Amino acid sequence: MIIHKIPLRNSLRNFIYLLADEESKDALAIDPLAFDKCLDTASEYGYNITQVLNTHHHHDHIGGNAKVIAATGARLLAHKNAKIPNVDQGLSVGDTVHVGKYELQVLDTPGHTMSHVCLFYPGNDQDDSEAGEPALFSGDVLFNAGVGNCFNGGHPEAMYDTVVDIFEKLPESTRLFPGHDYIENNLRFTLDREPENRWADEFLKAFSAGLDAESYVTTLKLERFLNVFTRLSSVEVRERLNEKGITCNDDKSTFLALRELRNQW
Repeated sequence: MIIHKIPLRNSLRNFIYLLADEESKDALAIDPLAFDKCLDTASEYGYNITQVLNTHHHHDHIGGNAKVIAATGARLLAHKNAKIPNVDQGLSVGDTVHVGKYELQVLDTPGHTMSHVCLFYPGNDQDDSEAGEPALFSGDVLFNAGVGNCFNGGHPEAMYDTVVDIFEKLPESTRLFPGHDYIENNLRFTLDREPENRWADEFLKAFSAGLDAESYVTTLKLERFLNVFTRLSSVEVRERLNEKGITCNDDKSTFLALRELRNQW
């Protein structure tokens, strides 16, 4: 499966994704806010956008729906409870989305909002290239080196459950494709909480030296080194929270404390 990661370079640093079957040329557009960039990419490669998927209802993810659909006749897919106009197919956990011959699994992933979906591509054992590795399209729940906020209709406890009960059970080789490029600021937060994290320090220095954060793709294995929200049992993380007078005796209390600190950081 071909994955086009399209950075918008707007104030929110959104990513659009265009997934395509190289043989049929059928394509799925994920959160196509900048409809022109989405349509131009599809035209450049000869793709036929047959479906649009929204991970959740926020405007910076659904704002391009109407024009992409008007231009292509694509069907609109979203969480069955999402407040999104003109959805053709409401999605639930266990559903699948097909892009040509490829099948992706729908994950019900509350936290950023309570009606949020992610797509998981399990990979292709017959393809030993990077394209054959699993992939997670995580919207605004899991970011590179961070997690989403819960300000506009979400809940941090639901976010914790999603990260621990769903994402941590996916293969560690899974490539991560989030809804925004926040990696450098998220790495700074990791280092604020865990100054001795050499992985976060080395990656932040690499980005400062010119490594392209927009095109760089992490894996869930790498996230377990970089992302403080997946490092909940770290002694240093808990000790520094306890120094602030925040009692963290388990993973959940640590996650909730980190999410609250990140709100104010």
